[in-house]
Amino acid sequence: MAEQKTKPSDKSVIDFINTFADTEQKKQDSFKLIELMQKVSGEPAKMWGASIIGFGWYHYKYASGHEGDAAIIGFSPRKAAISLYVFSGLKEHEYLLKDLGKFKMGKVCIYIKKLSDINEKALINLFKESIKYIAEHHECGCHAARGK
Repeated sequence: MAEQKTKPSDKSVIDFINTFADTEQKKQDSFKLIELMQKVSGEPAKMWGASIIGFGWYHYKYASGHEGDAAIIGFSPRKAAISLYVFSGLKEHEYLLKDLGKFKMGKVCIYIKKLSDINEKALINLFKESIKYIAEHHECGCHAARGK
């Protein structure tokens, strides 16, 4: 089995944001996202791979046998947009996106240009529901999901 590429590391999240985020707005939005995600998840920010900031972890296993660990919620301040890894992608969870604001959808993430385009209450609800879903369906290492 191939080794998982995106895994947690001890690299500095602060250094990453200060060197990777290409605008002052993305830096500010990144620090605000860290604050929000830490508060909701109860987990510290941790680098996952070269460019994802994640909170908590869960273990997944597909029917194909492929398995690994991933951050429960996370983001990356990429050049084109901030990628949010906070959505299950399931049809029954689409209602969570209704009041979110201005965004685009990818296969596994939500893309936003700036945090001010997003309804913070709807975003926090999306974080909470994503954590809840993962805790119910996967082996989960997240304080918020365990009720702590």
